[in-house]
Amino acid sequence: MSYRAWFQCINPECGETYPLNSVVYQCKRCNSLLEVQHDMKALATRSGADWKAVFEKRYKSNEWPFGSGVWGKQEWILPQIDIEKNVVSLYEGGTNLFWAERFGKIVGVDELWVKLCGNTHSGSFKDLGMTVLVSQVKQMISEGAPIKAVACASTGDTSAALATYCAAAGIPSIVLLPRGKISLAQLIQPVSNGSLVLYLDTDFDGCMRLVQEITKDETLYLANSMNSLRVEGQKTVGVEIVQQFDWNVPDVMIIPGGNLGNVSALGKGLLMMRDLGLINKLPRIVVAQAERANPLYRSYLKNFETFEPIQAQKTLASAIQIGNPVSIQKAIRTLKQFNGIVEQATEEELADVAALGDRTGMFNDPHTGVALAVLVKLLKAGKIDKKEKVVVISTAHGLKFVEMKVKYHQREMDFPCRYANQPVELPARLDAIKEVLNKALAEKGRFDV
Repeated sequence: MSYRAWFQCINPECGETYPLNSVVYQCKRCNSLLEVQHDMKALATRSGADWKAVFEKRYKSNEWPFGSGVWGKQEWILPQIDIEKNVVSLYEGGTNLFWAERFGKIVGVDELWVKLCGNTHSGSFKDLGMTVLVSQVKQMISEGAPIKAVACASTGDTSAALATYCAAAGIPSIVLLPRGKISLAQLIQPVSNGSLVLYLDTDFDGCMRLVQEITKDETLYLANSMNSLRVEGQKTVGVEIVQQFDWNVPDVMIIPGGNLGNVSALGKGLLMMRDLGLINKLPRIVVAQAERANPLYRSYLKNFETFEPIQAQKTLASAIQIGNPVSIQKAIRTLKQFNGIVEQATEEELADVAALGDRTGMFNDPHTGVALAVLVKLLKAGKIDKKEKVVVISTAHGLKFVEMKVKYHQREMDFPCRYANQPVELPARLDAIKEVLNKALAEKGRFDV
């Protein structure tokens, strides 16, 4: 069976279409965002049971490139890609679905899981989308497209993923970063991978405006999430979670929200599963925002009747410090389809809950802290039932944010840091060590959370 995919305008009154090898990010007729559409009739000639069998056979196998969590679903992603010549894969996906049993008991939910999307090559879920985009760019170049480089604006994770995959493909990359607003680990990733790094005196929204201007030159290809190729890879998160649950759908999925491309991606994968007969119900999707960068939450309070961009304030959750998210309309559409909720977390809430989670075996980035804090708030408000199966999407690895963790445990924040744990400095003497051990082991609650 021959499967096809194409770009299509999300505006239902327009519906303009473009080939996937077009250099196009918004509809040329009405300026709306695009999305990748698949020939669902062709995909439906295979039963849901057959698709499950195909995906199970490929999952984490050594058959190139199908062992990738993304390319194992290749027919649902880029069905017309030249697999042998143009797929750029670093075995992304297949990440751990962590059973957060101890943390769940503490906060009052019976079955809590954390999808560790940061356990991937560049340390974030952005790898899932970038393998698709860079593979398509490689295909376009092989077909004669005059693309000289791929460019993005970033709060750190997109740039790391773009730099990694472009380095693997031998394609130049350009990243625009807001100076002083990302972690040192996130800065050094594209530097190490050979990108042209433009470190700018602005915020992410300013970087985004500038990258849209420079990519009007069609020799520079835009890699931000307004390019819907990214969504095709990121949508496999939802598919993979259901697959890891033996094709059973959890009740709630909670995802940190910044530029909001990942929200529509999560929904898209789940809707494809339903429409092709792999599942028969949908979860509720919750978007978690930092209080200092919460434009979607503000719109949610008005039942999405209006949306107003804001000037995002500095937040520990720097990757979602975005006041004018590109994918806002897609995100709102997804939330309406999934009976969605939007909630926010303060700086103290996200930092404390991230640290509490760390004490139960995780190593949380601050954005996962936002999602976990929102979980706690919704449980207390009765909007999530303790008997529901909940999955929190952890978008990046905690090692990217060690500066934040150091400041927290050294109590250098603007709040008490309830779970701070400082090293005990001692002379290298047995008696001094024994004295501290005896005190710590006798101290009630010292190792409790």
